[in-house]
Order: sequence, then structure tokens, then C-alpha cells
Amino acid sequence: MHDIPEIKPRWAHDLPEPPKWASHGDSLMIDTPWMQVTRHPATAPTGAAADYQVVRPKNVGTGVLPLHEDGTVTMVGQHRFALMRYSWEMPEGGAPMDEDPFDAVRRELAEEAGLAAEHWRAALDMDLSNSITDERVMTWVAWGLSAVPVDPDPTEVIVTARVPFRDLLAEIERGAVRDSLTVATAYKAYHMAREGELPAALAQAMLGA
Repeated sequence: MHDIPEIKPRWAHDLPEPPKWASHGDSLMIDTPWMQVTRHPATAPTGAAADYQVVRPKNVGTGVLPLHEDGTVTMVGQHRFALMRYSWEMPEGGAPMDEDPFDAVRRELAEEAGLAAEHWRAALDMDLSNSITDERVMTWVAWGLSAVPVDPDPTEVIVTARVPFRDLLAEIERGAVRDSLTVATAYKAYHMAREGELPAALAQAMLGA
């Protein structure tokens, strides 16, 4: 489930393969339950010698945008340590490398938002910041929602809000919602609604058309 096949854009099939980086071994600099940092003597595509460090998370990031039949979405708000500020996001979490990310994201939807979903559609499979980390994230959209008990992580204090999908897009544009998984998945959901990839009544409610 965690292997990533190499898929080239269609426009790249007839183009020459660019030179590659070369790693000449590695050493472990940091090792925690959540991530490692590795150091690599390397050769750049230009032939230049390099000293490269990579952050390697031990989880696949997951997230889901919960779509209600009236065109609203459930958002969760919490204070994020790394940013030291409050963040509004869709329900998100991490899947350990021995867990199916889809199982993890269904758990996060229940734990953070108190929701279960009857219908799921894969949205995005992304590399978050490929200059310094190999972190992978996978996101979904879900609908046919019903309430279940919430069970947040012991470190989390979460507030939920149910907001119109178009308001979410407006707050992204305003810079009030900055979480990358949420931003990317919201735009993908907009595209899916416009392109007929979601049920017609749901898409109409989301778009306000």
C-alpha cells in the first residue's frame, strides 16, 4: 500500500531523462518515534559534491474532507506546536507504515469530527516538500455522513465547525485556512464537483448553483 509507482506526466514520455542525484551511503542523525533524519554524502545531477540531509517521517499523512448533503463541510480547529498558532483543517492524522492509510483516515474522521461516511473517493496522493523530506500524504473526500462518538488523541483539544464549502474556499483565498492538505483537497473537491465526479445533488449544494 505504501509503495509509490513512478508515473510520468504524459508530456514527459518523449523527453530525455534528466540526470539523477546519487547517494553514497547514509548515516542516522536523529531517530524518534515519529521520524528520522538521515545524512548522505551525495553527487548532484551537475556532478557537484553535496552533503544532503533528509527528514523521513514514519507515517503517511492522511486527511479527509467531510461533505454534508447540504453543501457544508466539517472543519476542525486546533493549536499546532510546530507553527505555534491555531490552525483550521479537515480531519487529519498519520498512518504507520504497517497500516493501510484508508483505515487510518476513517479512524481520524471518527476521532476528530465524530463522523462516519458511507461513501469515499480518493482525492490526492502527494509529496509534501520534496527538497527536504520524503513525506507522503493521501487524502479523500467523503459523504453520506453520520454521527459517531468522538475520541481525540490525548494531546488534542479540538473545536469543530460546520461551514459552507464556498466559505471554506473563500477563507483559503483570504489566507485564514493555510493547512496544505486542506487547501489542496478543497480545490480538488471543487474540481470534482465541477467535472461531475461527485453526485449531482451534492455538487450542486457545494457550488451553490
